[in-house]
Amino acid sequence: MIMDDRLEFMDNAALTTGVATTLQGDVIDITTTRDWGMGEQMYLVIQVTTAVTSDGSATLQFKLLSDSTAVIAVDGSATQHAATAATLAKTVFTAGKRFIFPIGVGTTFERFVGITLTTATAALTAGKIDAFLTKDPVGWTAYADATN
Repeated sequence: MIMDDRLEFMDNAALTTGVATTLQGDVIDITTTRDWGMGEQMYLVIQVTTAVTSDGSATLQFKLLSDSTAVIAVDGSATQHAATAATLAKTVFTAGKRFIFPIGVGTTFERFVGITLTTATAALTAGKIDAFLTKDPVGWTAYADATN
């Protein structure tokens, strides 16, 4: 599968550790990334590259949001397009775990698109993920940098 670097939110990026809702990784400005899927189905892929850990029983929720500003609102006012379940335990986020969400053809987005993470119950101590949009999530496999 060919990946478009302009449709990548996070690349083996460490997760924010506090108990809060935070914007994670990069934000895509869709005025410069036009016609993402060229009329075809797109998918949000979130893959865990380093297992999530916590000193307590942390729960996590990822959301794909769009907003009119580059600092995507984490107060619930941004437009939601996809989300994991609200209370996924940290134990679900093991290395290699992949979450795939279809993004409907013709879905209307605001100008800026990004990923938020809501961490509840306890702060995280570790965890890294990849997050990106693609047309072909099934054929995608993560490999370590510089490995063929």
